Amino acid sequence: MKTLTQQLAQYAAYHRDRRNIATHFVGIPMIVVALAVLLARPASNLGVLPMTVSPAWALFGAATLYYLVLDIPLGVMMAAFSVVCVAFGQWVAQQTTLVWLAVGAGLFVVGWIFQFVGHVAYEHRKPAFADDVIGLLIGPLFVLAEALFAFGWRPSLQADIEAQVGPTRINPPRGQAARHGH
Repeated sequence: MKTLTQQLAQYAAYHRDRRNIATHFVGIPMIVVALAVLLARPASNLGVLPMTVSPAWALFGAATLYYLVLDIPLGVMMAAFSVVCVAFGQWVAQQTTLVWLAVGAGLFVVGWIFQFVGHVAYEHRKPAFADDVIGLLIGPLFVLAEALFAFGWRPSLQADIEAQVGPTRINPPRGQAARHGH
């Protein structure tokens, strides 16, 4: 299994333009919340549990376990975010079917629009998941790590990532866009 540094560096290689990263700060949380909403149905206590469970609990639980294996502090922070997402998803799922679908599908579509705008308009590179589906799971962790790096958290991790893929930038170096067919 790849380490946290390897996973974040691989994902970061597709995300060096700060404007693209900014679109991910909006799009990825929207997609994550959308999944929590859309997977909140069906829900059941299975006749024996003291709480209601749904496919959202299974997805977010498995993702949290993976994050915890990669890194305990980031995993704990992602677990807290996941609990909030799933709780919100359960609340929305208790609304009418129209509201549930509108909120879930709306967040999902708009979130992906942000993602693709960032990649097409700024990064000029396909999303990371196009080459490795694990990028779908690493994306939320990347956004959290980038936010924490902005506050000076774990500068050695940030330095290790940048040593592999270079620093973030606003514009690609001269000639890079031409090499990528843009």
